[in-house]
Amino acid sequence: MATASLYLLPALPLAGAIVLLLLGRRADRWGHLLGTVAALASFAVAGFAFVEMLGRAEGARAIQAELFTWVPVASLQVDLALRLDQLSMCFALLITGVGTLIHVYSIGYMSADPGRRRFFAYLNLFLAAMLILVLANNYLVLYLGWEGVGLASYLLIGFWFHKPSAATAAKKAFVVNRVGDTGLALAMMVMFATFGSIDFDGVFAAAPEASEATLTAIGLLLLLAACGKSAQVPLQSWLGDAMEGPTPVSALIHAATMVTAGVYLIARSNAIFDLAPGAQLAVVLVGAVTLMFGAIIGCAKDDIKKALAASTMSQIGYMVLAAGLGPAGYAFAIMHLLTHGFFKAGLFLGAGSVMHAMDDETDMRRYGGLRKLLPITYVTFGLGYLAIIGVPPFAGFFSKDKIIEVAFGSGGAGGYALGAVALLGAGLTAFYMTRVMLMTFFGERRWAPDTHPHESPVSMTGPMILLALGSVASGGLLVLGNSLQNWLEPVVGVSHAEHAVPPIVVTGLALAVVVIGAGVAYQRYGRAEIPRTAPEASFATVAARKDLYGDAANEALLMRPGLHLTRSLVFVDNRGIDGLVNGIAAFIGGLSARARRVQTGFVRSYALSMFTGAALVAAALVAVRIL
Repeated sequence: MATASLYLLPALPLAGAIVLLLLGRRADRWGHLLGTVAALASFAVAGFAFVEMLGRAEGARAIQAELFTWVPVASLQVDLALRLDQLSMCFALLITGVGTLIHVYSIGYMSADPGRRRFFAYLNLFLAAMLILVLANNYLVLYLGWEGVGLASYLLIGFWFHKPSAATAAKKAFVVNRVGDTGLALAMMVMFATFGSIDFDGVFAAAPEASEATLTAIGLLLLLAACGKSAQVPLQSWLGDAMEGPTPVSALIHAATMVTAGVYLIARSNAIFDLAPGAQLAVVLVGAVTLMFGAIIGCAKDDIKKALAASTMSQIGYMVLAAGLGPAGYAFAIMHLLTHGFFKAGLFLGAGSVMHAMDDETDMRRYGGLRKLLPITYVTFGLGYLAIIGVPPFAGFFSKDKIIEVAFGSGGAGGYALGAVALLGAGLTAFYMTRVMLMTFFGERRWAPDTHPHESPVSMTGPMILLALGSVASGGLLVLGNSLQNWLEPVVGVSHAEHAVPPIVVTGLALAVVVIGAGVAYQRYGRAEIPRTAPEASFATVAARKDLYGDAANEALLMRPGLHLTRSLVFVDNRGIDGLVNGIAAFIGGLSARARRVQTGFVRSYALSMFTGAALVAAALVAVRIL
């Protein structure tokens, strides 16, 4: 693939978005087809590039394309340049492949929506921005794609902006992500001040010469950015609310694009994190806390999409945890990211199929017994369920088990603690996903009498079937012969972790906690009657239903202090700065008003003033002469 044509990867969906937005309603009848063809064409380009990359020697697989000089300012010279290497190729195939399937699914899902053409324009824009992000050759171009993803997510989450909840969710996602974006912007400033460059090659080559404190600061700022995009603690609160967007948006954001951006940023910046142990530790802690945070929330959600959203938060936590473990974990973080792209997209599309059949009902307490009425949805969703809980030989078994192994092997008591957390997360995953399966497809029928469930059209079930096949096979293919590790080694390196716990023992423990988690869920939701409304719950359950008070914590720690700070600054400005300025102006104005009274306009008054003045002068002269 000629380097000059590398731009086609993001340019094709970007062109589709531009055409659909500029033509407006004139493209309503065929806009969805153009958007899908644009995504498919980009996937074809990615596939051709992958085949060509395989044909080159390992050391010559990375290619670059410098389109033009973007920022020619003194010593800051930044090109709009793209890079396609082994890491970005994984993301390009995932984004365009899963993205195309979501486009196809959306043709049926959005068929009755009057804004379908606009929806496909936003989907194309999302793909283009994400591709720019992962293909960037420097941090500024990455930042361009980073902000583009933020914009596109705002448009898609708030697509049904006539609903106040959707408009609020879009604004919340946009604002929370701006916090993370500030971290990336500051990181670039520190890079340029330290290294004189923000190009990947320049920064990574100079990183060993920088102080550990500087590299730690850069790493922490990059982690802040990753927390925003990947919905990691403490910037996780937007993810559940993002379910207000159409279901294909949930699949796109949660599986193949936006939430994976933070993991990509950490993996791409591995040269910085490997030299900053403090930043690596922070990454590990954020991942461990978030994987538990999301799993606990997922156990209590009755909304099928929000349960899957909490699951995404938890699974991304696994990826971040692995990425924080350095060269031993980067490849497995990417492996879980790729397998997650298949089974989570399939689960979200399956949830959309259930909603399509249930008149857009999302409360699982009003489902039940759907497996016979939605057989394709049931089977494809079930395969994704088996993959995410880690049942062999499904995809999640390979990728998640490898992360648990690496966690145990990270060293000392901390390694055992991380391994235990990862195992507990696997058990909770089995619990909440079994709960979703049982409440949706098994048990008695709990829906309203006027609801008539039906299977989705082939435009929706077709992508679900393909994603289910990926949920079955992708893990084994990626782990076979260490294929993904060998593929990524030139970019992220490889360091085999010590096996503090033998792999066979880890596998046994993982399967045991999965069986326990699924068994507990079966006892509670498979054998017992499920009420149509949620019963009164314990404090822990209420806390989980309220997202462990994430919004309350953000309000208490960030919003209210910021509000009080703003009010204080306004008070200082009004009473202090403006008060001083206004006080001086009032004093001069009052003095002028009093002085103005001397000017009456009457000649007799002026004559009297002149006479009085003359008399005073004469009296003064006489007094001086006498003295």
